[in-house]
Amino acid sequence: QVRLVESGGGLVQPGGSLRLSCTTPGFNLAYYTVAWFRQAPGKEREGVLCSEPRDEITYYLDSVKGRFTISRDNHKNTVYLQMNSLTPEDTAVYYCAADPSISPYGTACREASFDDYWGQGTQVTVSS
Repeated sequence: QVRLVESGGGLVQPGGSLRLSCTTPGFNLAYYTVAWFRQAPGKEREGVLCSEPRDEITYYLDSVKGRFTISRDNHKNTVYLQMNSLTPEDTAVYYCAADPSISPYGTACREASFDDYWGQGTQVTVSS
């Protein structure tokens, strides 16, 4: 089963930054809608940010606007999640997921089911 691979997690102090990476050897992410999700201890998984192949961006969480950004490097077949001004509330396991849904109207991030392609997750801990 093809899986995505996340990296870049770790321990960071409040106010710090991390950049997570998501890649896969199995297919070309440039043609997929890719999203980042997170799951904190005792909480349900929640969507964070999403990027469509035509670079439409959707924020699933208002709390990360102005702090987190998502970007692609198609030559490296990698999608990044840049996280700045981190707070302890951002502590979670972060997952990337991909979906073949595309949309000419920039709605794929809202319509995708993300059923099939997930990574194993990378732990982000924000603590002093």
